[in-house]
Amino acid sequence: MRIIRGILKGKRFATPPNFPSRPTTDYAKEGLFNVLDNELDFDELNVLDLCAGTGNISFEFVSRGAKQVLSIDSNPRCIQYLKGNVADLKISDKMHVYKSDCVIYCKNTKETFDLIFADPPFHLTFHEDLVNMIFEKGILTKDGVLVIEHGNQTNLESHPNFEKCRNFGNVHFSFFLNK
Repeated sequence: MRIIRGILKGKRFATPPNFPSRPTTDYAKEGLFNVLDNELDFDELNVLDLCAGTGNISFEFVSRGAKQVLSIDSNPRCIQYLKGNVADLKISDKMHVYKSDCVIYCKNTKETFDLIFADPPFHLTFHEDLVNMIFEKGILTKDGVLVIEHGNQTNLESHPNFEKCRNFGNVHFSFFLNK
C-alpha cells in the first residue's frame, strides 16, 4: 500500500499478516482519485471514511490536502493500525480515528461532511441501506459527494442521488451527489 500524490507521496505501508481488512488496490485508488481530482478541491474538504480498514483512502485524502479526515472502523486491530500510522506520520492534526460500527456512527453523529467514502466488506448486503441512511440523516453537506466502494454484485444506480459508477477491475465506485 502506498500514497500516490501529495505531501505524503511515496510513503509505503505494510499491512500485518492476517490483517482483517484488504486495502483498495493502487490501480482502483488511482482511478478513484482521478475522478475526484476533476470534480473537487481537496483543500477545504471535511472527509468521513467509513469502514476505513487500513486507512489507505484516508491517508491519500490527508496527503492531497483535505482539511480534516475522520476514519471510522469497528475492528480493534484496524483502529490500532490506523492510530499507529497517524502517529508515525505526525498527522494527528488532520486525521482522527474512531472505533465504531459505521451504521451506529451514521445514526448518531451530529457532524456533516463534504465527502463520505465507505468501503464496507463486499460480501455484506447493506450498501443500499447505508446510502439511504446517509442521505436521511443529513450528514452529507449540500453538494457533498458520497462514494461507495463495492463489488460486481452490488448495483446502486436506482438511488435518486446516484450520479455514476466507475469500475477498476473487480472494484466499483458508485458516486452520489447531495443536490
